[in-house]
Amino acid sequence: MISFTKAAANQILEMSQNSEDGKLLRIFIEPGGCSGFEYGMSMDIPKENDKKGENSGVKYAVCSDSVEYLKGTEIHFDDGLAGKGFEIRNPNAKSTCGCGKSFS
Repeated sequence: MISFTKAAANQILEMSQNSEDGKLLRIFIEPGGCSGFEYGMSMDIPKENDKKGENSGVKYAVCSDSVEYLKGTEIHFDDGLAGKGFEIRNPNAKSTCGCGKSFS
């Protein structure tokens, strides 16, 4: 359902080393941002109705309300000179804002 580039997987795996046991990467959307919806990610304990998956060694959870919006999404991490952190590449987004953190 969701895939991670090598750079994103490496960054997430490094960050998750300091996380409490049982927590996975939670990927979600919520109302807000300049385009209607905002992306979010956090380390969290999975909930009963979450869709869980694993890709490139990253275990993740997506709440049931966000699944349809995130199908086929790829997460990338850019840490270059002008790096902007995590980048969400969502094929379901009709439009995105300039910052790349929200979509419609």
